[in-house]
Amino acid sequence: MESPVYKRIVLKVSGESLSGQAGYGIEADMISSIAQQIKEVVELGIEVAIVVGGGNIWRGIAGTAKGIDRATADYMGMLATVMNSLALQDALESIDVPTRVQTSIAMQQIAEPYIRRRAIRHLEKGRVVIFAAGTGNPFFSTDTTAALRAAEIEAEVILMAKNKVDGVYSADPFKDETAEKFEQLTYMDVLNRNLGVMDSTSTSLCMDNNIPLIVFAITIPGNIKRVVLGDKIGTIVKGSAN
Repeated sequence: MESPVYKRIVLKVSGESLSGQAGYGIEADMISSIAQQIKEVVELGIEVAIVVGGGNIWRGIAGTAKGIDRATADYMGMLATVMNSLALQDALESIDVPTRVQTSIAMQQIAEPYIRRRAIRHLEKGRVVIFAAGTGNPFFSTDTTAALRAAEIEAEVILMAKNKVDGVYSADPFKDETAEKFEQLTYMDVLNRNLGVMDSTSTSLCMDNNIPLIVFAITIPGNIKRVVLGDKIGTIVKGSAN
């Protein structure tokens, strides 16, 4: 009998993960693979909340570099996360996984507004909850959304699913052959070494609320299930070295 080590998780899926090899847009096979991995975890009885990025459609920082006002660019990025969330919801429900999308920006025709107690109730009923539109505020990343929502719903861990790397490295492994992969780090290590796992606001929020983070590759089928069953893959980041 497989016994998961977590009861409630937040899965952070980058927008790039949905684009597959193309690097932009939504790739049908990739989103179907991610949905199937999520279903495997739900079938273990784990409560799953998801935060999806929007980088495969729009990046606020890139928009700012082109002269668009930062707040406006960030709001555009929030809308990109809603598009990705709806696509993931559709992929999940097509394989009989009940799913709710909750947005931080009101858009009642397509999704519920984010309400903490309602989100928790959905999770308790076995529904996957996807948090869209970031925090609803510019200048905050979807990594911050994952940290904030994890604290609010009292998730035990944040699983950070990556498209190109299988953990945290001392340098970019695609540019530096000597880059070292870490098995375990503290949040202070991430901040002091500027490792770029997540932005400093997200890192501090996780550290302050004692929420561990596991960074792993989502491109390998079954990896999400391996993580929740306690397999030592990827890199774990937590408050202390013990």
